Amino acid sequence: MRIDFKPGNMLYPVPVVMVSCADSEGRSDIVTVAWTGTICTNPPMVYISLRPSRYSYDIIKKSGEFVINLTNEKLVKIADECGVKSGRDIDKWKVLKIEQLPSKVVAASSIKESPVCIECKVEDIIELGSHHMFIAKVVAVNVDAKYMDEKNKFDLTKADMVVYNHGEYIGLSKVLGTFGYSVKKKKIRK
Repeated sequence: MRIDFKPGNMLYPVPVVMVSCADSEGRSDIVTVAWTGTICTNPPMVYISLRPSRYSYDIIKKSGEFVINLTNEKLVKIADECGVKSGRDIDKWKVLKIEQLPSKVVAASSIKESPVCIECKVEDIIELGSHHMFIAKVVAVNVDAKYMDEKNKFDLTKADMVVYNHGEYIGLSKVLGTFGYSVKKKKIRK
């Protein structure tokens, strides 16, 4: 038996990221975002979607840049708090004791505790309805070396990454296959 739902966002799970931003007036914030993803390989481009009512919205719109900080199990409580509290009311960096890491290209700080920090420059803003999509070019990426494997590849299982699914944070810990494994020819032993 299948159940019909009204049209809506059922594309789950989605990443849990903390987006850091700063403007020239000294305003800085971290907002938790689940509407984010990759949109192009070359040039490398991503997007985030925010409600215009969010404190970070105007900061990002004015500065034209932000950092996507990936979230792992160690950061999930902080990510949740960054999503439910407003930067209008508190300085999340200080209150949540998040360490700022100077970014390489953008003015906004990266989150030092994050396994991967993706620095972005806004290319376009598309007003879609409840959310506006910030389309951005990736201008720098930094990765905590402790999450790299012996082949210098980011090890998702070491990083204890989390995703968001219908109001729940869920950990990722098991590799099920690699790209092309379903059609890979088996080696014949002699």
